[in-house]
Amino acid sequence: MTDRYAVIGNPIAQSKSPLLHTAFARQFGHDVRYDAILAQPEAFRETVLAFRAAGGRGMNVTAPFKLEAADLADTLTERARVAGAVNTLAFGPEGILGDNTDGIGLVGDIQDRLGVALAGRRVLVIGAGGATRGILLPLLQTRPAGILVVNRTAARARALADALAGQGSLEAGPLDAAGGREYDVVIHATSAGLNQGEAPAVDYRMAAGGLAYDLSYGEDTPFMRQARARGAARTVDGLGMLVGQAAESYRIWRGVLPDVRPVLEQLKLA
Repeated sequence: MTDRYAVIGNPIAQSKSPLLHTAFARQFGHDVRYDAILAQPEAFRETVLAFRAAGGRGMNVTAPFKLEAADLADTLTERARVAGAVNTLAFGPEGILGDNTDGIGLVGDIQDRLGVALAGRRVLVIGAGGATRGILLPLLQTRPAGILVVNRTAARARALADALAGQGSLEAGPLDAAGGREYDVVIHATSAGLNQGEAPAVDYRMAAGGLAYDLSYGEDTPFMRQARARGAARTVDGLGMLVGQAAESYRIWRGVLPDVRPVLEQLKLA
């Protein structure tokens, strides 16, 4: 019997999730059908519940429904609760589980694929929106020397730090809080630079061998060019995180973790 999964969003035509999960299923010989579902903003809940009632096993959730998905879930994982947003729903006899796999996708890409251990590293995160909420707890769980979150609206960054108090060494402040200090890993988590063609107005320096990671993917972004000018040894876009978070969703649903490397190479050639 074919197991059904789907990604839900609006818009949805651009989603790479069907390609990713079809490739994952092929690795294990699983009989899986994965669809993309366009939901109207007022009909998200009804659309999810109808898919579940028709035998659906789980769903990925993309914009603009991640907050609604958190409200819909009967149970949230710790990382979904901290993020306040859900990108993965798993349907079981005990109810609907909501999870957020963005952070584990990022950490896995940095540590496993790129070979950069985060423990003891100085990390700068630029931006304090939903993307940052999804990645901070998994980043803190790697035990870096410290994480600084900077944002144009400082209060938003500080609210994130307050929500994660006691989880690790986490500071927050305005864009100028970076103060020209040196960082081993700099993560760009805003969409402003990509949309406006501008690099973030943050004064930072890259440590020797430093990694600059842009959560956006598909092109050489203004942030990546800025980071190279400031001494980054490596600049990477977020394609690996995209594949990694999808692989973690697949593990939640099927109990096995796909190999992301061949799928990532497939995406790069597409």
